[in-house]
Amino acid sequence: MEVVNTFMTWIFKNRIGQIKNFMENPIDTQEEILFELIDDAKRTEFGKKHHFSKIKDYKDFASKVPIHDYEEMKPYIEKTMKGSQNVIWNTEIEWFSKSSGTTSSRSKYIPVSQESLEECHFKGGKDMISLYVNNYPDSKLFSGKALTIGGSLAPNPISPNLSSKVGDISAVITQNLPIWVQMARTPSLDIALMEEWEAKIDRMAREVMHENVTSISGVPTWTIVLLQRVLELKNAKNILEVWPNLEVFFHGAVAFGPYRSLFKELIPSEKMHYMETYNASEGFFGIQDQKDSEELLLMLDYGIFYEFIPMDEWDKPQPKVVPLCDVEVGKNYAILISTNAGLWRYKIGDTVKFTSTFPYRIKISGRTKHFINAFGEEVIVENAEKAIQMAADKTHASIINFTAAPVYFNDSKSKGAHEWIVEFKTLPDDPELFKTTLDIALREINSDYDAKRYKDLALTEPKIHLVSEGLFESWMRSRGKLGGQNKVPRLSNTREYIDEILKLI
Repeated sequence: MEVVNTFMTWIFKNRIGQIKNFMENPIDTQEEILFELIDDAKRTEFGKKHHFSKIKDYKDFASKVPIHDYEEMKPYIEKTMKGSQNVIWNTEIEWFSKSSGTTSSRSKYIPVSQESLEECHFKGGKDMISLYVNNYPDSKLFSGKALTIGGSLAPNPISPNLSSKVGDISAVITQNLPIWVQMARTPSLDIALMEEWEAKIDRMAREVMHENVTSISGVPTWTIVLLQRVLELKNAKNILEVWPNLEVFFHGAVAFGPYRSLFKELIPSEKMHYMETYNASEGFFGIQDQKDSEELLLMLDYGIFYEFIPMDEWDKPQPKVVPLCDVEVGKNYAILISTNAGLWRYKIGDTVKFTSTFPYRIKISGRTKHFINAFGEEVIVENAEKAIQMAADKTHASIINFTAAPVYFNDSKSKGAHEWIVEFKTLPDDPELFKTTLDIALREINSDYDAKRYKDLALTEPKIHLVSEGLFESWMRSRGKLGGQNKVPRLSNTREYIDEILKLI
């Protein structure tokens, strides 16, 4: 295994030169990507409609192609899901990544072309390893198995008779991995793609606990659930008793800060490394390239062209849009992407701040809307408002205001939850029914929340404080924020606001 480890380490380090090239020539790299995308898609339905064949420069592109959100891309995507090809991209699209929904859709379906798999998602995974072994040259990563925790696949919900499939991006990637990668990972493919999460976690734990696991890749939430089950089955005090050669956790999807102390409890080793990635349904965007850093290197040669909307422009009918060459350090931007899967000037909903422009490094600063995504549930304000109204209607209540925030894991055996403070003009006639209805409604509206709530695997039932009129007004007054444009934040991904309000109850 030592020979294999040495050889594989050498192979992956060869990519470092190419990474340095785009770091040193970022604008040229992005310009090349843009015109490759335009040329590839100029004969598609979308390309013809927006006159791609006449685009000569970035200014042309920005003037001919409007900004799109999911609802505006949805007709093109659904047409592709119904079997039409050459709509938004020039090669066949048979895979769709399922993401959390919008106000009008329970789920979004993001097209995944073969190019986006090969040149973006797979390339991102290889670069993640390349950067890791470059930073830690004594790594024994390839002496054992890579434990990957992903989602599941399902038939195309719009056209079930077609061969196309939908699923979490992790499942789409796992299903399409080359055989040599499949041999180096665990658990087996049939278990990795199981849909029923309770059975899946148990079967994963029973299989992987017998492997020599050297790395883990996944969302912190589900990783904790799996590790807890492994410890239970092995009757072990910590994971190093099960996997003594474990050396790195590649994580993403949610902020890692609240989980850090818990992972150190589960994996008590100073030699354990944590490496963040920024991989979404729409593409693989960033990788932590420096040791002990919270910054992500923006990956510029993955078939994605980036643009940015300054957040002070976000709500304007025609917001100012800047290309990569014009971004400023420390300023908050919403991301627009055009991709080799047929998304065009697409608003992904994430915001970033640049920490450096040579090379381009970022920190994820949040979402364009208030949200809770502490456990991968991606609950947005629209979800919360609809669910809470359904609960109020069912219990004859009248709501004045509300806020909600996560309850984080506090030890290796605990689970997460959401905590709500709801202010009423008229209290519900059945408080328990209000809570149950809110939870059920949110599960119906948001498929990611539903997955985390399934049998209390990652999230338990919400904690709800029912309060009478005046609480939020008192809190806003105490902060000097009463009146005007100031509003109570409906959702927050931290406990900053809710902990202040709870002190007033």
